[in-house]
Amino acid sequence: MAASLKLTVNGDAHSAPAGSSIADLVRLMELDPAKVAVEHNTVIAPRSQLADMMLSDGDALEIVHFVGGGQSDGQADDTWSVAGQTFTSRLIVGTGKYKDFAQNAAALDASGAEIVTVAVRRVNVSDPKAPMLTDFIDPKKTVYLPNTAGCFTADDAIRTLRLAREAGGWNLVKLEVLGEARTLYPDMRETLKATEVLAGEGFKPMVYCTDDPIAAKQLEEAGAVAVMPLGAPIGSGLGIQNRITIRLIVEGASVPVLVDAGVGTASDAAVAMELGCDGVLMNTAIAEAKDPIRMARAMKLAVQAGRDAYLSGRMGTRKYADPSSPLAGLI
Repeated sequence: MAASLKLTVNGDAHSAPAGSSIADLVRLMELDPAKVAVEHNTVIAPRSQLADMMLSDGDALEIVHFVGGGQSDGQADDTWSVAGQTFTSRLIVGTGKYKDFAQNAAALDASGAEIVTVAVRRVNVSDPKAPMLTDFIDPKKTVYLPNTAGCFTADDAIRTLRLAREAGGWNLVKLEVLGEARTLYPDMRETLKATEVLAGEGFKPMVYCTDDPIAAKQLEEAGAVAVMPLGAPIGSGLGIQNRITIRLIVEGASVPVLVDAGVGTASDAAVAMELGCDGVLMNTAIAEAKDPIRMARAMKLAVQAGRDAYLSGRMGTRKYADPSSPLAGLI
């Protein structure tokens, strides 16, 4: 028997003593099995069986984890629900682009958000003691929404979310399948395909999509538990470019609608809520602000203000002026 096994771990050559199990390898790399998921020769290894799954010479493994990619007065009775879970905050924030995990956690606290999106990336096996997102944002207190950022095919997105479910046990996920790298617009054909497969496997996909009412309805029929039309290209900060189609999506949907991508400042978030959306998802608008903590707080207030404006029923628009003070009885 060979003294050691030659393995490929996250694309790099590694070795392990002969007779090692996957659990032995994870411990050898000084990783916490509770914070990672393992794919063994393209098959997800159930965490409960890691100690029983023996390694062989030439095996290829992927080890991944999650990375960074509220309630206020008067808001407690205005909740929204998705896939059987109820939330008071209508703001969802991302976990990428912050200078560090501590700033990310502080921004999350200021935003009052109860859900954060998290990307699934390979564990840095060369530095297993490096800080992880879970060290700063507790998944027991904040809902993690694993996403498929960076996936350009349905197969890659499905594979990523299968690993995410093994890592954290969550079925509520955010699906995005991108068409190309320049615009990061969704590939709706691949997105629809992935939605159907994931829904069939028991996932509850919240789906990033174009601002197209027909496509949004097709996703809902395919099993999406929420549709998330873009306001503008991801990371652009351009704000909502087509209010008409967003409003049409809201009017035609039987599942929650959340604007995802393009928000640049607080007024953009307020507009999304005034259109009747159930929520707003953002990352760059907060993370790239000069003061992310203050911007997070501004976004929290903007979402609440926009929601109140929508519920109050705005005044009608008029072609001509209508004075607020009566003209009769002037001196």
